[in-house]
Amino acid sequence: MLLSLKYNFLFVHIAKTGGTSVRDSLRPLRLRDPWYPVQFLCSRLSALSGHRLGIKFPRHSKIIAAKEMLPAETFDNLFKFVFVRNPWDLQVSSFHHIRRERPHLMSHIETFDQFMRWKLDPERPYQFHVDTSIELQSDYVIDLHGKVLVDFMGRYENLAEDFDEACRRIGIKPPELLHKRQATDRKKDFRSYYTDELAEMVAKHFEPDIRIFGYTFEQ
Repeated sequence: MLLSLKYNFLFVHIAKTGGTSVRDSLRPLRLRDPWYPVQFLCSRLSALSGHRLGIKFPRHSKIIAAKEMLPAETFDNLFKFVFVRNPWDLQVSSFHHIRRERPHLMSHIETFDQFMRWKLDPERPYQFHVDTSIELQSDYVIDLHGKVLVDFMGRYENLAEDFDEACRRIGIKPPELLHKRQATDRKKDFRSYYTDELAEMVAKHFEPDIRIFGYTFEQ
């Protein structure tokens, strides 16, 4: 989550949706924010305490956290935006990311099919780096009554164009979008990873995301 009081925006960062590029591209704006020194100090104190002080929004915070913690007038006046991603594609990205960055978690897994069945197994013990990417993206943008709280939902599939649109709404000239994470170890078409049965399993788990964001397997 990235908050700027000077530029009046709140970016909700969902994992594996291009959010790191968005954060890094907008980060220079924070240096011009009069509240940045306080935010930086809180961030460092939070890290030193093992994030036990509750004085900082974690990177992947849900928007409901900001609604609860910020004054109502401040929250309501912010331009709130997020980037989302096709759930079937996101799972392929997660498979390669975990296999590349944390292979010890997948020492017993060889295929994407095995990975997804293991990942969606309700009896599997919780593991942060695995479970983060099967959280519903829609949970990051709704309140307790299911109302969408963001003003703009960009798509990973149109990252550059939608980033420019978000910047236009913020009221700034779009900075260069820094693409720092571009995987080269996967097939381009996510659909080639799926059987019909596996695609349906993912569809059932992510039904709220598919419904709210309008994704289909064919996209």
